[in-house]
Amino acid sequence: MTPTFALGTLGRTVLGRLAALGRISRFAASTFSHMARPPFYPREFAVALLNIGWLSLPVVALTAIFTGGALALQIYAGGARFNAEAVVPQIVAIGMVRELGPVLVGLMIAARVTSSIAAEIATMKVTEQIDALVTLSTNPMKYLVAPRVLAALLTVPVLVGIGDIIGILGGYTVAVKTLDFNAAAYLKNTVNFLELRDIVSSLVKGAAFGTIAALMGCYYGMQSGRGAQGVGRATKGSVEAAAVLILAANFVLTGVFFSL
Repeated sequence: MTPTFALGTLGRTVLGRLAALGRISRFAASTFSHMARPPFYPREFAVALLNIGWLSLPVVALTAIFTGGALALQIYAGGARFNAEAVVPQIVAIGMVRELGPVLVGLMIAARVTSSIAAEIATMKVTEQIDALVTLSTNPMKYLVAPRVLAALLTVPVLVGIGDIIGILGGYTVAVKTLDFNAAAYLKNTVNFLELRDIVSSLVKGAAFGTIAALMGCYYGMQSGRGAQGVGRATKGSVEAAAVLILAANFVLTGVFFSL
């Protein structure tokens, strides 16, 4: 491979990625514009609330409780090397609220909701249901995309808050039942250590991650190719893009909230 060929390949790859980022940005701007203007579809919004919020609660709860318990065990084992076992409640609380809670919930939503949205919309495109909506003078962005993105924007912060609480309770249960911590002292240290900024950052991250997850599902679903392979590629691409963007957004938001 000659240097010129390699450089050309790299340039085309970079330009392709930038073009894709531009298309996603335009899609997001169009989505937010449609969310703010009538007509609205409350039934589609209610169904999206149910699918994204309520039906995601079991997997979020299980993920949070096991993560909180494992975090307590790891911190206790690590702290024992420095005679710092007493910091378990504080580190579990800040670790769950600032980072693990929002990120893990966001990734679970990407795995469950993004893939579902992408597969559903891609299948509708393959079976020409989206063309039928256009024929009936119904804007697919308003009917399919806006309700799902709005539902994710509103429900994922709630899921993150619930996940934070359950994760802290998981750490509390392990610490009290297994590591012989005093229950009242554990809860007091947890409450006293957390700050309002920690909670606000967690909820803001939840809103951002939910928006990203729903947007990627809708975007890749709407851009799907024809046939079963197109649906498969759209589903896979949506989850990959959502996961990467969630982790990138987490880095940016962490810097915004805690760089000072």
